[in-house]
Amino acid sequence: MRLPSMSQPFLLAPIAECPPGPPGAQVRLAVLGARGVGKSAMVVRFLTKRFIGDYEPNTGEAGGGGAGRGGPRVRRLTALCSPGNLYSRLVQLDGDHVAVQIQDTPGCIQVQEDCVQVLDSLSRCVKWAEGFLLVYSITDYSSYQSIQPLYQHVRKVHPDARTPIIIVGNKADLLHARQVQAKEGLQLANELGSLFLEISTSEDSQGVCDVFQYLCKEVSKLQHAGSTDRRRSSIIPRPKSPNMQDLKRRFKQALSSKVK
Repeated sequence: MRLPSMSQPFLLAPIAECPPGPPGAQVRLAVLGARGVGKSAMVVRFLTKRFIGDYEPNTGEAGGGGAGRGGPRVRRLTALCSPGNLYSRLVQLDGDHVAVQIQDTPGCIQVQEDCVQVLDSLSRCVKWAEGFLLVYSITDYSSYQSIQPLYQHVRKVHPDARTPIIIVGNKADLLHARQVQAKEGLQLANELGSLFLEISTSEDSQGVCDVFQYLCKEVSKLQHAGSTDRRRSSIIPRPKSPNMQDLKRRFKQALSSKVK
């Protein structure tokens, strides 16, 4: 069943932040991509189950699909929806509550000759995060072209191949305006060794939630694996105690050889 879109401004309540938890109980995610691909709309959809259509100019990027086009604008949501915001929320994962922090990054990415140029703030965000959503719009081929160099930038900062990265083609409801075919997104993801999904933020709330839930689980698995490795490395193996029975046996053999 399709969830209702926002029909008037100011319906979005502020996203309550969760209290800081113990180390290792937090999952840090970053949503990266070019401007206008619907990053902010994805984050708000996941956290509130609501879809925001268009923003006022200078308060955020364009919405995540066609449902909000032509409708009333969401006014003055700068505190909630502006690019570069950090959201914190308790999320249930396999019966446990985990504090999830999501960095909604500005779309300040320029691609020149297969080289991605990003703001320093975005680079700091990449260092901070543990899992990544790389988002492009199926209606904007240039946003698709930014995915590979952006992926390479993330891998340069996080060379560990286990760091989870998911490639997302957003605005899948706008088929009439499609510029990127699904097979192109899948082919790129296969080349990069990443998971690929096409979603519609405006029409498929569950699809958006599934993407974030899956990424949270992958980061949580990596955290547990890292903590296990640290515990193993911190254990100093004790020297084995000599086997007294073996020593007695060898001593008797030495005595008997001398008697002979």
